[in-house]
Amino acid sequence: MSFLTKKHLSRRTVLKSMGVTVALPFLDAMTPAARAYAKTAAGQAAHAASKVRFVAMEMVHGCAGSTAFGNKKNLWAPEKVGRDFDLSQTSLSSLEPFRDDVTIISNTDLRNAEAFTLPEIGGDHFRSSAVFLTQSHPKQTEGNDVYSGTSIDQLYAKKYGQDTPIPSMQLSIENVDQAGGCTYGYSCIYTDTISWASPTQPLPMVRDPRVVFDQLFGVGATPEERIANLRTDKSILDWVTGQISSLRKEIGASDKQRLAEYLDNIREIERRIQRVEARNASGELRAFPDAPIGVPDSFEEHVHILMDLIALAFAADTTRVFSFKLGRDASGRAYPESGVTTGFHNASHHGEREDRILEFSKINRYHVSMVPYLLERLKNTPDGDSNLLANSLIMYGSPMADSNIHNHRRAPLFVAGHAGGKLKGGLHVKAADGTPMANSMLTMLHMLGRDDIEKFGDSTGELDLNNPAPPATTDAAAKG
Repeated sequence: MSFLTKKHLSRRTVLKSMGVTVALPFLDAMTPAARAYAKTAAGQAAHAASKVRFVAMEMVHGCAGSTAFGNKKNLWAPEKVGRDFDLSQTSLSSLEPFRDDVTIISNTDLRNAEAFTLPEIGGDHFRSSAVFLTQSHPKQTEGNDVYSGTSIDQLYAKKYGQDTPIPSMQLSIENVDQAGGCTYGYSCIYTDTISWASPTQPLPMVRDPRVVFDQLFGVGATPEERIANLRTDKSILDWVTGQISSLRKEIGASDKQRLAEYLDNIREIERRIQRVEARNASGELRAFPDAPIGVPDSFEEHVHILMDLIALAFAADTTRVFSFKLGRDASGRAYPESGVTTGFHNASHHGEREDRILEFSKINRYHVSMVPYLLERLKNTPDGDSNLLANSLIMYGSPMADSNIHNHRRAPLFVAGHAGGKLKGGLHVKAADGTPMANSMLTMLHMLGRDDIEKFGDSTGELDLNNPAPPATTDAAAKG
């Protein structure tokens, strides 16, 4: 390894041994070199957009707040538009500590998730995920001739993903490797991924934290090297101990502390993955016996480990783009930690009963409560003169609205972070009736530096995410 570039560290410094590659977080020792580069035209262009990190998270089955009753009771979006909003009664209440970092986007629609032809009626659960990040209507087929659109994460990765060792990563929580046709004439491919490199190229999602960990810290390694390292029962850091010691002699006190915290995080995540694998290999009865050995049975534990890996990847600039599928449409998984034991899909088909809608909102609240974990990790991670949350755009939403009637109007959506200063945050933006969700994503693409894209999906223009739109809904529309 050569980690010195003249007197300063290169941003691309890595610690490398057989089958192990550990990229470094941004250190003060890298700043002078970064400033010199920033003076060049290429450096200024890169600084304008390519350092923004992007995470797109999808949760299926819509939300209770998209029902007529839920909309009236503000079960998802707060009542007030603008900055003086109250989250306490909403499913977004856990975001309160980050209210200045969050932009709530309400009253947008996904018309491309609706049925266009008679044979498509009823198939909403099996095409919606393909619509969420593409905002395009998928071709109905049970074969391999699938067709949708290029997803927002991949449009960003196409331009800026090549600057990092891994252009993008796709994560999931539930089983998404089902082959063949699902139902209503749709291939399971549409249900199994949210990322599309092109309209005909869906990208596979990774469920196992061990696989994600090995991809992040085994860049360039062969499968045989990764297996050999795993069999040694050593930490990946053990392979680069000497290089770490040498590096510490060349950096200042603040960099030593930052490096130590970063390496401690790697070690702790690795230990958590090892504990999950040991527990699942013990012979004890598992809630999900068919899941890979590295997949925790606990939803929260699974989500948090993957979020920790996202934060590590962003800190080391290993990748700047993640898509994260938190659920699978029509899944019956239960979330007892939410206070509701009914399976997710059944709970979403609440029959418009007010008591069951309120129960469904508890599941929504529980799912959203996972997000602050990532926001805190990012906010507490320095990134140059700022932090990772300030330089990120985190999107959370669903392509479904009222799942009970397979509706895609008033679909849930919010974003967090400040996109490198382009997004103010602390705002509830309510779109005019009939506004495509694609409008908000077109705005996000422009914030991410894709100003060359003039239309996305069925967009009709940008949606201003830094100023609240005047409430344009009528009383009749507000009542559902």
